[in-house]
Amino acid sequence: MRIGNIPVMVLFGALLLTFFNCSSNNETPAPEPVVEIVVQSIRVGNQNLSLDSWNDNIALDQSLTISFSRVVSTSNIESHITLFDSNSNTVPVDYAFLNNNKSVVLSPMAILSENATYKISISSTLLGAEGETFSGLETLFQTLLEPLEIELFTIDDVSVLENPGNIQEIGFQPNIKLSFSHDMDISDIENYMTLSEKNGSSIEIEVLYNESNKVYQVKPSQDLNYLTGYVVNISSQLKSINGNDFEGNETLFYTKVDEAFKFPEISDEALLTLVQSQTFKYFWDFAHPNSGMIRERSNNFHDNVITTGATGFGLMAIIVGIERGFITKAEGIERIKKIIDYLKDEVPRFHGMWPHWITGDTAEVIPFAGNEKDNGGDISESTYLIVGLLTIREYLKRDNETEHAAAISQINTFWNEMEWDWYTKNGAEDVLYWHWSPDYGWDINLQLTGYNETLITYIMAASSPTHSIAKEVYEKGFAQSGNMISNEAYYGYTLPLKNIAGNHGGPLFFSHYSYLGLDPRNLQDQYANYWDQGMIHTSINRAYCIDNPKGFIGYNKDFWGLTASDNHLGYSAHAPDNDLGVITPTAAISSMPYTPEYSMDALKYFYYVLGDRLWSDYGFYDAINPTENWVSDGHLGIDQGPIIIMIENHRTGLLWDLFMSCPEVSNGLDKLGFTY
Repeated sequence: MRIGNIPVMVLFGALLLTFFNCSSNNETPAPEPVVEIVVQSIRVGNQNLSLDSWNDNIALDQSLTISFSRVVSTSNIESHITLFDSNSNTVPVDYAFLNNNKSVVLSPMAILSENATYKISISSTLLGAEGETFSGLETLFQTLLEPLEIELFTIDDVSVLENPGNIQEIGFQPNIKLSFSHDMDISDIENYMTLSEKNGSSIEIEVLYNESNKVYQVKPSQDLNYLTGYVVNISSQLKSINGNDFEGNETLFYTKVDEAFKFPEISDEALLTLVQSQTFKYFWDFAHPNSGMIRERSNNFHDNVITTGATGFGLMAIIVGIERGFITKAEGIERIKKIIDYLKDEVPRFHGMWPHWITGDTAEVIPFAGNEKDNGGDISESTYLIVGLLTIREYLKRDNETEHAAAISQINTFWNEMEWDWYTKNGAEDVLYWHWSPDYGWDINLQLTGYNETLITYIMAASSPTHSIAKEVYEKGFAQSGNMISNEAYYGYTLPLKNIAGNHGGPLFFSHYSYLGLDPRNLQDQYANYWDQGMIHTSINRAYCIDNPKGFIGYNKDFWGLTASDNHLGYSAHAPDNDLGVITPTAAISSMPYTPEYSMDALKYFYYVLGDRLWSDYGFYDAINPTENWVSDGHLGIDQGPIIIMIENHRTGLLWDLFMSCPEVSNGLDKLGFTY
């Protein structure tokens, strides 16, 4: 078929080609894909919420931060993002924007409720800043159950929360007040709160009232003991009415001192006599019946352990007992001779030196403190024994030298047979050694060096009429060629001599043991004035206790004195550099010649104020530690001896006069360059 001269099919193809060409030239662009906003995270504080699951234990007081993938429109944001409570009530919040408006912060105007369900609703009406859409989101979370906390805790108006670990000077019927953060059942306090002595028995308590089920007033049903530690314990099993958990609380507090006198007041002189008399009983009544020698201590397994050093102290105490009328002279002389005979007939010696410990019934050597190598001669303990014996010798000579000739002769035999020079390793060294054992020789290898309690040992070694040491042994060994000179100041006191045990002068027995017979009042050599040393050492010890840098309970201007003694853990040489909170009466009382006023004040405090705890049939118990609710239940011979002896030296100088009358002692002091 033709249209004109053009075939129909050709014309149709041309028209079709023209149509497609026209369509190609006029095509409409395809629309861009729609962009949606996505929630990237929801945080409560620093805690991320899961967007598609349940969330619990969410903080009550933190803002909610919703982070989007795109910048959101800030217009009418409160109508698009809402926080609801479990009753579908709107929770009022403040809105803020972060990260260039890609994050929305919701801050509740009030703290959310505990253990409650909340919903965050983000409407699909939310748009992006450029019109982006959002499909909508709802997320549920449950707030946590807050811990039960103590908001107020006072003991006699002292805040426990503001003074943790330092609750002192509390009365004997304290008012304990507690306020909790949540309501509780009043009976829970009675069920889950206890009051007890530190390391001791429980005290019944009563709850006096409660206020809004949160505030409680608790009192002990009985008066508490003075200067004692108590523990308030609130169990972690305690819960609020709503079940809030409590982490538990343990609070330690100390009661104040009861200043009331425990015994009737007497004159100072009468009190000194009473202390001497009662202390003397330890050396008289408690001496071992078989030998008359002095037991190491008054309690436990040591009852059969005799100590040679304390026996020397006991011999000097017998002189005091005779002169003070505690016993008759005949009784005293009989006991002295019994001790001398036992030493002569039974007690072994090692190159003239006695061991530290022996059994009271058979005189067998007991290794000191369990050290098997300490089973021979102890030159320090032997010193204290021979000082006591020489003091006895001079006393017997004054009484009736002829009548007591045998005892005097035996004392001289002991004295002459003591081989002081052997204890320089048989002359090999310019220093004395503390121990020698027939089984272990010099294995302990402990030198007597630096200022300590063994000054008297060097003086006795120099004084020996038969086995004397050279002056160089004293100068190089004990004095360390002058290195024991200190001149260091503590609390305003300049200490002449130092010791190898530490600063502050060491334990106070350093100023006691050497001077029970040796008179320090005018004693001086090239290194120090020894009266000054004792007086300053004592003053530093007292000043340290007053300062109380470790905060132990009870220390004050009258409650002081650190020296070797028993303690709540065993035994230790207490000193400012080894302070465990232990006050030992012998420390202050035996310092009476050096600090008579301070020592007398301490003695009165121990007797009148603390006497119901410290005073016993044998005088003062060995030591006390109020911080640990501990008082010794026994006595040590080496602590009891200086009390009676140094009180007497303070009162009359009796033991000083007797010992210093020994001509050998004068010779030894002269040899070492002392003036006295």
